[in-house]
Amino acid sequence: MSHFSQPPSAPAATANPPRRLGRIVAVVNQKGGVGKTTSAINLGAALGALERRVLIVDSDPQGNASRGLGWDGEGPLFYDVLSGEVGAAEATRPSGFPHLDLLPANRELVGAEVEFVGQEGWERTAGEVLGAVRKNYDYILIDCPPSLGHLTVMALVAATDVLVPIQCEYFALEGVSELASTVARIQGGHNPSLGILGVLLTMYDDRINLARDVVREIRRHFPDRVFDTVVPRNVRLAEAPSHGISVLEYDIKSRGAQAYLSLAREVLARTRR
Repeated sequence: MSHFSQPPSAPAATANPPRRLGRIVAVVNQKGGVGKTTSAINLGAALGALERRVLIVDSDPQGNASRGLGWDGEGPLFYDVLSGEVGAAEATRPSGFPHLDLLPANRELVGAEVEFVGQEGWERTAGEVLGAVRKNYDYILIDCPPSLGHLTVMALVAATDVLVPIQCEYFALEGVSELASTVARIQGGHNPSLGILGVLLTMYDDRINLARDVVREIRRHFPDRVFDTVVPRNVRLAEAPSHGISVLEYDIKSRGAQAYLSLAREVLARTRR
């Protein structure tokens, strides 16, 4: 039995449906160091390489996704969008990689945790501001902070799907029950249509017996939810952010790049896009 509950089945499609709005995928794990930002950046680039239009929203005050995509520190931020000072389209800028845009963030986003909580309906703020650009993208990937605070809750309320990176290391499942409870609360209240896109195994080293044991344990906990793709420990994946580019630009032939291309194909299959 999975920890996560699924939303009700979607109604059958009608004939000649209008163009679908982009899927909004919250990349979430309150545990740090699990490959969350790496996955957001490189899944986004891989989807872009497959000619899907992608926006990465940096919702982490650490701003790692922004720096990892070479943001120069100039221009409006996701904080400014949430504050209503600018629209999402004005704050969005090309990443330099085909079909991949960025909505950046920095430490100013910490203010959102304090400023928006007292406002009625604050949980829906991210969904409302991203709704203005959702038609422009096939996928919007929200890189969430390593916590289950207000920014993560806003992302989950905005999202159509959740992607959970879990590292193939000891204590990998630590905190997953808390995350599952948070997702269930969102499904039961603000966002009943929220679905679990999948669990992504990261930082896998097939030379280590423990890693293989962790993979088996995670697959046992999340039957039918774990992606077939397993992201390996890979030097190129670790080096690419320091150059401000995705691993697909840094070394397309690397194991890390090939893993995220494989993941992107799985995401397309699961979302039928």
